[in-house]
Amino acid sequence: MRLIKWETIVDKPNAAFGKVRARLFKDIKMAIGTVVWPPGAATFTIHAQSGKKRGQGNGVKPIKDAFVKLLEERGWIPEQDYPNVDPSLRPPGPFDAFYTLPSILPFVAEWETGNVSSSHRALNKIVMGMHEKCITGGVLVLPTRKMAKYLTDRVGNFEEIEPYFRFWKKAARTGYLAVIAVEHDAESDKVARISKGTDGRALI
Repeated sequence: MRLIKWETIVDKPNAAFGKVRARLFKDIKMAIGTVVWPPGAATFTIHAQSGKKRGQGNGVKPIKDAFVKLLEERGWIPEQDYPNVDPSLRPPGPFDAFYTLPSILPFVAEWETGNVSSSHRALNKIVMGMHEKCITGGVLVLPTRKMAKYLTDRVGNFEEIEPYFRFWKKAARTGYLAVIAVEHDAESDKVARISKGTDGRALI
């Protein structure tokens, strides 16, 4: 899979983040690059079928699982609960991947598997964690519109969320926040569709 764009929205972390920045960004880029299709291929070729109709298109969750699996191998924690600093408040849900060291607050990664509302929630969750000083920041990975048309219908995409970047840039005053656009390497109707749900988890 190809990384198309890395859009940094906020880049105001504390000095300690500079010591691990390159390593964390390398992990994320490596995890994106290891997502391939079909299984055993060197690149990601997507089944060129629209996801508009029921039973058609490609699943998203198996792609996310492959991304998170590589991060886990690199020392990230999958499905880590939001580190709420106030136990009286209801947490917003776990992060897809979570990395921490004694010298910095946790850094997180989210991979979009839902619609644009889910994209907003993911970014709000990261920004809220930055405001509450329980994470250093994080990234949201999601497909381009070109790729999204072949995935589960209405999955969030980079172009759809891009107009709101200026809002999060003002909302997050400290920490690091980025949105990453990814895309397939090739299209073909000869490769199998990616299973929807969790039944394709071990395939990528």
